[in-house]
Amino acid sequence: MRTTTPTPSNGAVKGDYARVVLMPGDPLRAQFIAETYLENPKLINSVRNMLAYTGEYKGREISVMGSGMGVPSFSLYAAELFQFYGVEAIIRVGSAGGTMDQVKLRDIVIATSASTDSVYARPMNFPGTLAPSADYELLSQAVAAAEKMGVKPHVGRIFTSDYFYPLYNTHEILRDTGHLCTEMETAGLYLTAQRYNKKALSILTISDHLFTKGELSLEDRQSSFNEMIEIALETAWLNASR
Repeated sequence: MRTTTPTPSNGAVKGDYARVVLMPGDPLRAQFIAETYLENPKLINSVRNMLAYTGEYKGREISVMGSGMGVPSFSLYAAELFQFYGVEAIIRVGSAGGTMDQVKLRDIVIATSASTDSVYARPMNFPGTLAPSADYELLSQAVAAAEKMGVKPHVGRIFTSDYFYPLYNTHEILRDTGHLCTEMETAGLYLTAQRYNKKALSILTISDHLFTKGELSLEDRQSSFNEMIEIALETAWLNASR
């Protein structure tokens, strides 16, 4: 019987996580962020190799944890962080496929909302259609941080799909309805944050484009993702414990 950990999927104990957590999909990218940007990072979870660390960024405590792929995986970990570990805000840092012509490879997208084909929100019994939306304070802070760095992000709606290999072609519809890009996690994060009345934001780097068919190499992804990570860290720092 577990006596110190609140859940079977996370080996951390209460107090191990900071108030703000960055969540890339890949746990190895969580390790990269921790070892590259955080001072004195401490490994706090390795259950199922979903690596999580807590360290300091500019003197304030911040955590980083992998989320896995898709809404079910992301929402499971996000729900546990919000419900059992005292986390107040989660910032997703991930990749996405561009859909609009003005969105180019390496561009940063900050998601105001995430339309989705997922039925994740159905059990919440909301009397209508619940819109998966970002926290405005986090969003405005991220935009300001990007502009201070000389980065001009695209800010707007995106699409979260349960299908990496879609059963039907939605690309034209996404472009016609002004969705900047498509990915697989943001709606799960936003809906989970709304469920627990917490803060959430998704910051994405365009790694490929559904119409131009361009895509970044592994080396380009590494260097291009740094801008996204730094924007997220600056935003997290504003909301972290001193």
